Amino acid sequence: MNSLYQERILDYYQNPRNRGTLNAPDFSSGMVNPSCGDAVSMQGKIIGDTLELCSFEGKGCVISQATASMLCEKVAGMSIQDIQKMDAEYMLSLLGMQLGPTRLKCALLPLEALKKGLSEVVF
Repeated sequence: MNSLYQERILDYYQNPRNRGTLNAPDFSSGMVNPSCGDAVSMQGKIIGDTLELCSFEGKGCVISQATASMLCEKVAGMSIQDIQKMDAEYMLSLLGMQLGPTRLKCALLPLEALKKGLSEVVF
């Protein structure tokens, strides 16, 4: 693993951005990875078709928690349509590194929780 990416991921883990809860969120959704116990819940505020604010809470490995923080930072201000198009390839590009199957599940957990929450919102 490239040490630059390692440092960046550790920074997001140790100094998470957007960790916490939102006051009166439009959605709140969580996911758990039963194989390792990682848990991530995502919340958001939506204006029109745009996710204006995103926050997360969670516990687990460096990958799942850092990815949740990175994802919240990236999706704020994005259209819900564009967020729904995000996939594993996008999450790997966000991390800047390749992951094995087990770690990929950790990286995808926040995206799955976010998409689940967005899919439950009635427009």
